[in-house]
Amino acid sequence: MTRPPRHRLIPTNVAALAAGVSEATIRKWVSRGKLTRYGTPGRSEFDIEELTEIALRRQR
Repeated sequence: MTRPPRHRLIPTNVAALAAGVSEATIRKWVSRGKLTRYGTPGRSEFDIEELTEIALRRQR
């Protein structure tokens, strides 16, 4: 999988706010393979478009 463009990546706290969940839930989604983690050790980043798709599926 290729890395999304830099402008689409957001940190964990912003990802949690955008999805309306806790940071712990974001980490859980990563461990379950539901969300792709990018970034370096100690700095997780997430693709806002992938996160939006997950959040929209949860609302249905």
